[in-house]
Amino acid sequence: MSDLDALLDVRTRRPDAIAAAAAARRKPTSLFGSHGKLMIIAADHPARGALRAGDDPLAMANRVDLLDRISTALARPGVNGVLGTPDVLEDLLLLGALEDKVVIGSMNRGGLAGTSFEIDDRFTAYDAGSIAAAGFEGGKMLLRIDPDDPGTVATLQACGNAVGALAARRRMAMVEPFISHRVDGRVRNELTPEAMIRAMTVAAGLGTTSAYTWLKVPVVRDMERVMAATTLPALILGGEAEAAYGEWSKALDLPTVQGLVIGRSLLYPASGGVADAVDRAVELL
Repeated sequence: MSDLDALLDVRTRRPDAIAAAAAARRKPTSLFGSHGKLMIIAADHPARGALRAGDDPLAMANRVDLLDRISTALARPGVNGVLGTPDVLEDLLLLGALEDKVVIGSMNRGGLAGTSFEIDDRFTAYDAGSIAAAGFEGGKMLLRIDPDDPGTVATLQACGNAVGALAARRRMAMVEPFISHRVDGRVRNELTPEAMIRAMTVAAGLGTTSAYTWLKVPVVRDMERVMAATTLPALILGGEAEAAYGEWSKALDLPTVQGLVIGRSLLYPASGGVADAVDRAVELL
């Protein structure tokens, strides 16, 4: 039986096998890999309707191909984690790809890309209870702060509640903050040092405790000054340009930066295969 046949068999006839697979998964002994950092593959884009990679607007639309790419990345030395929504993570569970890996569940996916309600980013995927029940190591939330959109306040409140709920279960709360604006009707993140500093300081103060809060941030200008705005551990998110490798390398030298969370630029590299792109990123660690 092929992997696809096995997945379809479980999803059609034995859905309880998903919870059993989660219970049986070998948990990692540490958040960190042998290199002393976190190297996480991000794969939560499809749930927001964001399927583009490079010039292909539907690059991530083939689920079997996507799973193959993620599995290839997770099998490479030095990759010790994955970030995804329930549909993706449960497929990976059934494929046996999550053994000894740090697993982060993506939580708020309701702010669909390109919609009028994008900033009101509802929690429509994992919650803290389901993450703990599955034995996963943490939850991730996106926090886009638009000064001109009242939908921001609902997302702020929901993220604050999620940070506290994850901390109560001793699970990582990974917060990805931005200052955002609508430009020609579309949400755009403001990638200036001043905007990132403001967004990070707001994110760091969410919840009833910051003990389990990590930040997920992009590389912008003057990263040393930006990262000086918080003592919370941070992970660098990806970019799609070839120059991103150099930017990641410089950011990893900063004391609060504890690793990388990279998705499309490694799963759909502009040149070469997935394994080569992943290995090159791991070398930076």
